[in-house]
Amino acid sequence: MKKDFLKYQAQTSPHPLILEVSHAKGTYIYDKKGKAYLDFVAGVSANTLGHQHPAVTAAIKKQLDSYTHVMVYGEFIQEPQLALAKILVKHLSSKLNCVYLTNSGTEATEGALKLAKRVTGRYEIVAAKNAYHGNTMGAMSVCGNEDQNRAFRPLIPGSKFVEYNSISDLEKITEKTAGVILETIQGGAGFIEPKNDYLIKVKERCEEVGALLILDEIQTGVGRTGRFFGFQNYNVIPDILITGKGLGGGMPIGAFVSSGEFMQHLKSNPKLGHITTFGGHPVIAAAGLATIQTLYEEDLMSTVLEKELLIRSLLIHPSIKEIRGRGLMLALILDDAKLVNKIIINGLKSGIVLFWLLYEPNAVRLTPPLTISNEEIKLGCNLILKLLD
Repeated sequence: MKKDFLKYQAQTSPHPLILEVSHAKGTYIYDKKGKAYLDFVAGVSANTLGHQHPAVTAAIKKQLDSYTHVMVYGEFIQEPQLALAKILVKHLSSKLNCVYLTNSGTEATEGALKLAKRVTGRYEIVAAKNAYHGNTMGAMSVCGNEDQNRAFRPLIPGSKFVEYNSISDLEKITEKTAGVILETIQGGAGFIEPKNDYLIKVKERCEEVGALLILDEIQTGVGRTGRFFGFQNYNVIPDILITGKGLGGGMPIGAFVSSGEFMQHLKSNPKLGHITTFGGHPVIAAAGLATIQTLYEEDLMSTVLEKELLIRSLLIHPSIKEIRGRGLMLALILDDAKLVNKIIINGLKSGIVLFWLLYEPNAVRLTPPLTISNEEIKLGCNLILKLLD
């Protein structure tokens, strides 16, 4: 299988981890030999409820017995799509009351950028350096990392970049700006939180010049920071919200959310302003609905900050310079990149799944399922400390 994997599947890096997966359940992934791996990554923040959560699995099976794809998005009334949109809106601000379901977070980014341009009649987008919003051409155009972008230029024109958390850079947001797109917590850059009311000040500047604030919650959303969406920690409400990853409970999904007034712009002049065949697929929408319902029914968000404190209290080691992030979106900042590589690779041998961050070479990702138990946290942290020793 390893030989065929390298031959027939296009690779994304020179050194894939090549774990042959047999099955996964709860907080564990199992290989073909039956070895268990404690999952501290959750499919890069996607498996909100862990693997094979009974509620998600049951919802998928039930929907499969009814119908799968029947029509392109937005034409037929499909109960899973509608129920997912309603529960999202129920737990958001009244200003975020209309949902467009997509296939992925990066597609949601594309839709959000188009919507901002359509609403304002402007084309300039302001984004942050070292941002990550996806990997399509439009999304890459607002990812301010030239190491990732240079091989694919020219990208879409009209983007300019600010330093995240820089108040002085807010002057770059002007009457020419259609939208400002930011991650609520910068992910690939190293799990960097907004400081000194940064997001509030960005929103105020947007309102001054008539630009829209787009917050990318693809990674911070669906309970990962202890609130339903990360922006709820910082007393700010975006004009457009982007979500994905954990919304599907392990299934591929994305969405952008805004006001009904703004979303009307995608219906005409031109009509079909944003279209998708499989966005809001009923099986995946059913999984998303079950994920959100379980998140609230099991009161998982109330445990997230307690689990964060437990991790921080356990992971004390001379090689750990700091622990960044919030909730169960944490990054261990180590002495150097070589140590990070050793910890991740040797971690797999020791039975724990860890991973890198995109732009911060000194970081080890810790984004376990929200369902992880305190005992599993203690086990995982003990493994990490042994690896560091």
